[in-house]
Amino acid sequence: MRRVPPDMFRFTTGDRAELYGAILRAFGAANERLETALGLDDVRTRLRTVGWLDAIADEDLHEALKQLRQWELLDVVQNHAENYRTAEEYERRNLQYSLTRRGEAAFAGVQHALTVLASTGALQTAVLEAITDRLDELYGLAGEPASVDRRIFSTLQELEGHLEALLDNTKAFNGELQRLLRAEGADLGVFREVKAATVAYLQEFLVNLDQRGHGVAEAVARVEERGVAALQERALRGAELPPVSGEDPGAAWLERRRARWAGLRAWFLPVDGGRPRVDQLHDVARRAIVSLLQVLDRITESRRRSSSAVQDFRELARWFAAAPGEDDLHRLWTVAFGLGPARHAHLAYPDPELVPSSRTWEEAPPVEVSALLRTSGRTERFTRTGRVRDVAAIKAARAERARQERAELQEAWRTLRTDGGPLRLSDFGVLDEASFERLLDLLGRALSTRPDRSGARRAGTSDGRVEITLTPPADGRIAVLRTAKGVLRGPDFLVHIDTVAGGDAVVGGGPASTSILRHSPQEAAGRHEAAGRHESAGRQEAAG
Repeated sequence: MRRVPPDMFRFTTGDRAELYGAILRAFGAANERLETALGLDDVRTRLRTVGWLDAIADEDLHEALKQLRQWELLDVVQNHAENYRTAEEYERRNLQYSLTRRGEAAFAGVQHALTVLASTGALQTAVLEAITDRLDELYGLAGEPASVDRRIFSTLQELEGHLEALLDNTKAFNGELQRLLRAEGADLGVFREVKAATVAYLQEFLVNLDQRGHGVAEAVARVEERGVAALQERALRGAELPPVSGEDPGAAWLERRRARWAGLRAWFLPVDGGRPRVDQLHDVARRAIVSLLQVLDRITESRRRSSSAVQDFRELARWFAAAPGEDDLHRLWTVAFGLGPARHAHLAYPDPELVPSSRTWEEAPPVEVSALLRTSGRTERFTRTGRVRDVAAIKAARAERARQERAELQEAWRTLRTDGGPLRLSDFGVLDEASFERLLDLLGRALSTRPDRSGARRAGTSDGRVEITLTPPADGRIAVLRTAKGVLRGPDFLVHIDTVAGGDAVVGGGPASTSILRHSPQEAAGRHEAAGRHESAGRQEAAG
């Protein structure tokens, strides 16, 4: 970095700093209107346009202009193109003042400093989208003929402007965010509102940030496939830089373009394959959200309490200092810390006559103290043991209900068992509710299994005592089973239900074991499938 000239910003300090600043603002306003040289009267006129309304003598104005010349911020030349009629007119119109390069830099530096002080920074997702659009436009222009070099130049300038805006706003916002995290002494209500709004702002910015960052990286890679160096050379031709004496400005211009492109890659697609800076921005935003929420929690907790422990102890110290006597100090201590008489002092011995009341506590035997006294402030009370509940009737009722369910289950398996060979599903005819539930359970279990090479499906109950084999019908017939809840329609499978070893299918247990002891996900799916077809058919039958 080049060293800043020592007198470059001297005009911002001292007693006449406001006048010096107004003069430079007058020359800056003149430059915006392409007026590069001002005479004494022109300077006075421009001062009024920039807001300097105080009266100033010619001697003071000459002295101020002379001082700015000594600091090399202004340059003065004689105007030989004018015709002067009097000596006074010659004195006032002969000398023409203009800003030097150092003066332009000093004025621009002050303007930029004021802008930074007034700005708060922002996280703008629209800038990321604009960067992607400009990169896509450059990718398209790279394949066009030389006639679009000017458009390449303008597009590249827009891209660099968006990148610079992203960097400046991000740095400014991050600095403001860190100052917000360290802010103390502000009004708690306003402080809390600002932090809550900042959290919402950060959360909104983080939405799809990764997707936008990857989009920019992909656009950068596409442009580099066409060749960035050639694109920058074409932008240089489109820039149409004016010829100057000495060194060619094109080399410096290209060097700045390369530096800007390297900065773009560092943010979205690093050359070394490292982590892009946009991801670091993602982490900073997330950490800031966590920090802000923690600060908000601490503020909320502090607002719930009327005072802190430190303030309480300080106030108590003031009360101790103002106590009139020692007895008052003891009473204040007792009230503040709750160190009153022991609560077990009222306890007595099982036989108080064995220990006389004149004996001191040090000589007396200890008294048993209940552990409940410390937590609740009272001792145990021993009473008669509660009566044990007679559950014989409940056990008998449950056993009877289990026997009934067992008998119903055995009867259902006897009804469904096909000892004579496979039956059509339609051959079951009309079934009672209990038998139909068992048949629906077996059908669901079988349909949830994969068919073998012959197309048959096999399944069994959880206890392994009942097995079912389903064979699809060759003729495509449809079975209709009528129950009290509706009609079941489906393929007229060949059904073979058998019990292991030819015995009865007895499932022990209570109500939970009447049908399905435990369902696997496949069994439950098959059962729901069969039940769904049953209910659908029932609704169709009712509608018919």
